[in-house]
Amino acid sequence: MAAEFISVSFPNASNDLNPIPDAPVDPQFLERYARALDDYGFNYTLIPYSSSSFDPFTIGATVLAHTKNIKIIVALRPNTVYPTVAAKSLATLDQLSGGRVVVHFIAGGSDEEQAREGDFLNKEERYERQEEYIRILRLAWTSKEPFDFDGKYYQFKQFRSAVRPTNGVIPISLGGSSDAAYRIGGSLCDIFGLWGEPLKETKEQIDRIYAEAAKAGRTDRPRIWVTFRPIVAETDDLAWEKAHRVLDQLNANRQKGLSRSPLNAATPANIGSQRLLDIAKRGDVHDRALWYPTVTATNASGATTALVGSPRTIADSILDYIDLGCDLISIRGYDNYNDAVDYGRYILPLVRDGIREREDAKRKAAAA
Repeated sequence: MAAEFISVSFPNASNDLNPIPDAPVDPQFLERYARALDDYGFNYTLIPYSSSSFDPFTIGATVLAHTKNIKIIVALRPNTVYPTVAAKSLATLDQLSGGRVVVHFIAGGSDEEQAREGDFLNKEERYERQEEYIRILRLAWTSKEPFDFDGKYYQFKQFRSAVRPTNGVIPISLGGSSDAAYRIGGSLCDIFGLWGEPLKETKEQIDRIYAEAAKAGRTDRPRIWVTFRPIVAETDDLAWEKAHRVLDQLNANRQKGLSRSPLNAATPANIGSQRLLDIAKRGDVHDRALWYPTVTATNASGATTALVGSPRTIADSILDYIDLGCDLISIRGYDNYNDAVDYGRYILPLVRDGIREREDAKRKAAAA
């Protein structure tokens, strides 16, 4: 039942509550943030990607250089780096860090965002390309002899890489809520990423991913990664007061044009965001503490569902998802550095205690 925790690395003090447009890299902030994640027991940190953001390989290398244990998850869009180049870049980082690299694929949920970097494939074609890309990476990391590839999107002859990952291969992650995402992630990937939906919908998605893995003849299953934005305070009442302050600030920022999604933005094209907005229409609070007004306030721009409550309430909510089979828990807040420290101090220990209690109960039941 072991679970691990994921955060997100931020290169400067800009955050959703106090955005700093076009803020440059702050090396001291990035180092302090990365070391805090390492010190407080996070297992992974996502290095995100967008057409206007910093290079994730460079940011990832910096995080690795200033930490001892945490692994980086490099977000990668196939249109941005040729797969043989990416295979070597990722393996180089992996060797330098002693095996602390994961790659997370983004097929691209927005035609407009993809077009900003010259990618004009439709969604179906982007997923087809992504599948070829994943297969090429695995061949590059494992093939001892030069090999050819003759796909629809990539063709080359006699490629061989002398740069191998520390442990043979690098874990490959993929996220999404479309049929193509379930198929490729279930059949090919080591990790599948979900946004925070209610327990019922999350279980349905997990079952779908596992079914695709079985259909592909796998004897193993992808690990399940689920993402939340916890809003934590000493008591539940104080946390709800804080949550409404956060919501007010998110709405104010959107009014000022400081949100990732403008006021007049259309409904996002990606299915994941559409699912979140549909769930938001059914009510504000789901299950123990899953809160959806942050979804509507941001037009479901990315992972936007909150968990609200005391450390105990949030830990119990996370344990509910671990019981479903989610063993990678991504938590990041709205005040990035301070929230990460609070999670490390107050939430991670409670969740890990809860896992140990469950494991002890299982052992006792088995011995009875």
